[in-house]
Amino acid sequence: MHFFHLSDLHIGLKLIERDLREDQEYIFEQIIRLTKEQQPDAMVIAGDIYDKAVPSAEAVEIFDSFMKNLSEEMPQMPVMIISGNHDSAERIAFGSHIMSSSGICMSPVYDGKTEKYCLMDSYGEVWIHLLPFIRPAVVRHALQGEEGAEEIRSYQEAVQAAVEHMDIDTEKRNVLVAHQFAVGAMSCDSEEIAVGGIDQIEVSVFQDFDYVALGHIHSPQNVGNDQIRYCGTPLKYSFSEAGQQKSVTVAELFE
Repeated sequence: MHFFHLSDLHIGLKLIERDLREDQEYIFEQIIRLTKEQQPDAMVIAGDIYDKAVPSAEAVEIFDSFMKNLSEEMPQMPVMIISGNHDSAERIAFGSHIMSSSGICMSPVYDGKTEKYCLMDSYGEVWIHLLPFIRPAVVRHALQGEEGAEEIRSYQEAVQAAVEHMDIDTEKRNVLVAHQFAVGAMSCDSEEIAVGGIDQIEVSVFQDFDYVALGHIHSPQNVGNDQIRYCGTPLKYSFSEAGQQKSVTVAELFE
């Protein structure tokens, strides 16, 4: 099983008032070209589809065109997408039931449960779990009435609680798609990092997963081990990224 891992498209972003539409459309064409060449079994996009919670009509048009062209060129390849901290979870979730029939699966608004999808290869089942960007208040509200829910105050506690509420069969292979800031990750100027690092989480919360496809950090890097990965942005979105080699992460799972 091999799949493409992308994140942080930030469609609609302007770099020092420069419109990046042409650059973003070009890079999406290159991503589609790569999928045709490498024929991945799936693609995951780990959040920050748009640069603003209320994207412009032009930004929505760019993403719609990307998904349409990708679906036409790779009709059998599922695409699984979560919302990031720049996105509106409600807007990303809109139309998800209709789009899933075309193989494009969008994460719903977090309500205490997460969506998961089963893919098959010669080794058996691979379960893809979609965890949209979450804040402590969102998890407290979603788990209201459960023991300990009102004590969730940190991002660490929020993500830990969300993972504990997932339906994970550790006898199978499991992939998590998430958008959070892991301790030890190196950040760039273009990212929104909370003062004092209060939004950071320990990678130990991901111990039940065989691969963790992360978004949020713009520099491609592993965190903790080779199974926990930030793919980085497909384009350079700040001067601190000028020397980076941007790429698409190709993850491969065996038995």
